[in-house]
Amino acid sequence: MGLSDPATGFGGGDGTTVSPVSPNWVTTRLDFLTNWARSNSLWPMPFGTACCAIEFMATAASRFDLARFGMERMSFSPRQADVLICAGRLPFKLAPVIRRIWDQMPQPKWSISMGACASSGGIFDNYSMVQGIDTIIPVDVYVPGCPPRPEGLIYGIRLLQKKIMGESITDDMLRDEKLVGPSGLFLPADRVDELSEPFGNSVHQTRST
Repeated sequence: MGLSDPATGFGGGDGTTVSPVSPNWVTTRLDFLTNWARSNSLWPMPFGTACCAIEFMATAASRFDLARFGMERMSFSPRQADVLICAGRLPFKLAPVIRRIWDQMPQPKWSISMGACASSGGIFDNYSMVQGIDTIIPVDVYVPGCPPRPEGLIYGIRLLQKKIMGESITDDMLRDEKLVGPSGLFLPADRVDELSEPFGNSVHQTRST
């Protein structure tokens, strides 16, 4: 463990080279404490657009009680949020909005795509609906269903917590949003706004000239 250089790949390089990110006792303990604190104090940013938002509200209510997982503090300001939960379908009209909200959220941050509409467009396979929010922002956990029950969202949250517990503070690429740009999959809000103009969006209801 830690005796291969990830930069050389699997087939080449000296197999005895010690990786610069080789785990040690101090690093693993810091990873555990940091990830434990992060995973148990997530502040969700609700982005509810359809029936999935009702299920999300039920999840946060007393019967299912998100406070058990340290998520009772809803952040309606993206600058004070950790997890963006897109609950419902995403029309092109809102595509630049969710992109800008994601950009305004500080690192570390994660996202959950709740429901079939947010994950793949669902039954709305038409010109006005984004066919999956993963074309606009990166997604960490997909919660299937139409709409998913609160138990499904809780399971997705538990999966996200498990994913966070597996992260390492020594991984420099973990927080690198390298795909943001004109050559990548995820586009900045201004570019998304321009592309969504034929369908109408929050800034222009018709194509600008």
